[in-house]
Amino acid sequence: MPLPMVAIVGRPNVGKSSLLNMLAGRRISIVDPTAGVTRDRIQVLCEIEGVYFDLVDTGGYGIVDRDDLGEQVEQQIRYAVDQAALILFVVDAQEGLNPLDRSVADWLRRCSKPVIVLANKVDSPNTHTELAELVRLGFGEPMAISAMHHLGLTDLKARIVEMIRPFSEGPPPPDPTMNVAIVGRRNVGKSSFINALAGQERVIVSEVPGTTRDAVDVRFERDGHVYVAIDTAGVRKRGKIADDIEYYGYHRAQLSIRRADVVLLMIDATEEVSHVDKTLGGYIVEQFKPCVLVVNKWDLAKGRAVTADYEEYLYKTVPGLDFAPIAFTTATQNRNVQAVIDVAASLFKQARTRVSTSRLNDVINEAMNANPPKPKRGSGPVKIFYGTQVAVCPPTIAFFVNEPGRVTPVFERFLLNRLRERLPFEEVPMRLLFRGRRPQKKVSG
Repeated sequence: MPLPMVAIVGRPNVGKSSLLNMLAGRRISIVDPTAGVTRDRIQVLCEIEGVYFDLVDTGGYGIVDRDDLGEQVEQQIRYAVDQAALILFVVDAQEGLNPLDRSVADWLRRCSKPVIVLANKVDSPNTHTELAELVRLGFGEPMAISAMHHLGLTDLKARIVEMIRPFSEGPPPPDPTMNVAIVGRRNVGKSSFINALAGQERVIVSEVPGTTRDAVDVRFERDGHVYVAIDTAGVRKRGKIADDIEYYGYHRAQLSIRRADVVLLMIDATEEVSHVDKTLGGYIVEQFKPCVLVVNKWDLAKGRAVTADYEEYLYKTVPGLDFAPIAFTTATQNRNVQAVIDVAASLFKQARTRVSTSRLNDVINEAMNANPPKPKRGSGPVKIFYGTQVAVCPPTIAFFVNEPGRVTPVFERFLLNRLRERLPFEEVPMRLLFRGRRPQKKVSG
């Protein structure tokens, strides 16, 4: 059965995102003084005293969004409340009630869901005497908390467990099989891709660039496996980052790449490959992450209908990812979206593969007896005594050589190409390590 959902709602800037971070025990939602930072539903799996539930942060009810997305934000709030087993209604205890708080309360009463009123920003005991007016909201005695300073956390957790335990039966949810980050510049279709995977309007889709501001984790199932897709904020050139929100989004995109098992670098087929595309590709290479180059909006790519020509163009313009598979999608029509996940799963399997030392050294021996690059002038040849795989994700191979300083980038690329040809790592990054050691078992001349 699905996990119970606990939704955090309230007007803008009352501390909903800080509350989610407090209950989750780590920084997930962006916290910023700017009202309306959160637009999508930010969802995280939580566990308290063996009770598992999905905790959902929502946008501010009644927000006047600068990009005119207020209706879409409120639709996301309605989705969360409709699915919730418990509502955490957050108000600002320092400001007291205002008309928007009353509007939220009126709406929640019509929803007929259990509600806990949380008087946030109670940073001193004196504030408790000012909470009596919150009783008039009609949801009983409010709980005083400070999400920023973690005050009232223990009592709140106990109350949540008490109210949702009847909805939380059965075994703990399975860990995701794979985390997939979808990254790219702004307005390339990442959110449409996520919605196609989830089979619902999980995140806001808009023609407005920069609609997604945070990293949004979306759990979905496919062929009996649970996956997490991470929708990220669209990245723009660092020199054009306009405010703190875009700055946070840029770094959350980098964090999403680091914590992903596979990265989907989404390219807009209707435009030329940009500096941002190349920068993101470079960061993926730097982090040794398996990657699928997802060319989206392929249905609109007039004049680029020859797939092979576009593949050649893409490999030339995104350095370092010439081994990555390319997929052509139209996310708005759910065209080829599911197949991309199959490709990602294949890459993840490659990245976790181990090969025996004997097989590896047979490949090394063949490579060194073929036509290795000539050494740089003034130095002798590189001699590889033996190699062994020391790690996975990424596959990491240590070579014991006569002199590590003789290894050139050309020689390293030569080895990478030979290994990809003969070992099951043809589409994933590998890390090669070169260590000096006295000769032991010689496998190359």
